Amino acid sequence: MNSRTSPREGSRHQFHDHFSGVSANYAAFRPSYPETLFRWLASVAPARSHAWDCATGTGQAALGLARYFGHVTATDASREQIAAAALHPRIDYRIVPAEASEIQTGSVDLVTVAQALHWLDIGRFFREAERVLVPGGVLAVWAYGAVAVEGPETGEIIREFYHDEMGPYWPEERSMADSGYADIELPMPELKSPVFSMRVSWTREELLGYIRTWSAVSRFIGKNGRDPVAGLEKRLVLHWNDASRRTVAWPLTLKAGRTSNEKPSSLFC
Repeated sequence: MNSRTSPREGSRHQFHDHFSGVSANYAAFRPSYPETLFRWLASVAPARSHAWDCATGTGQAALGLARYFGHVTATDASREQIAAAALHPRIDYRIVPAEASEIQTGSVDLVTVAQALHWLDIGRFFREAERVLVPGGVLAVWAYGAVAVEGPETGEIIREFYHDEMGPYWPEERSMADSGYADIELPMPELKSPVFSMRVSWTREELLGYIRTWSAVSRFIGKNGRDPVAGLEKRLVLHWNDASRRTVAWPLTLKAGRTSNEKPSSLFC
């Protein structure tokens, strides 16, 4: 199915919406995830029939999963994010909250959350993931932290902007991603996973487009009525004034776990 569907009346739950206003930039400039990550996830899933990408945003992870799974359900509570997502014949986009997916019980081989677990009601989402997973199904969540940019001057400018200028505007939940979800325990035995890295080669304009998708930037604009990235660009141009590409990297942390092979309890039926 190549579609986008809306929730049934009354199924939308309140959520913290930091990205609907930047959905077009989110689709254009958010980095994709390494192919090795999706290959590994497919290898540990009990089957490759059905994956659920929760809090899909504009579908970066869903597109990667669609290369390995027969059907991908990609959900997000933001209508604007789903509207900006790239269509794919094996992806079914749905506008529903993470904690009430409306997915059939015991029908999903793999549940993923990419760079979004910290925005969810984690306990309720974990219960929902356990409900929809098949026996032996896999839950995988991952996050990337602060961006690093090639070059001592440009790297320091970005570090100062991230930590100092934007520091007061990051939502509290963002600290969980920066810590690599260190304090989050999955509700099932964890799997040992390889180390993955995120690395791209970007122009200055691509980097600035990505930075404009930050939740802290949106909150800064909302409070101060001006774009802080404009000032950042002026500082960057002093050291990066051409169309050359530079390496941009993020630390990527993955946590994955497998449910019991026993049939789901009647609690979830």
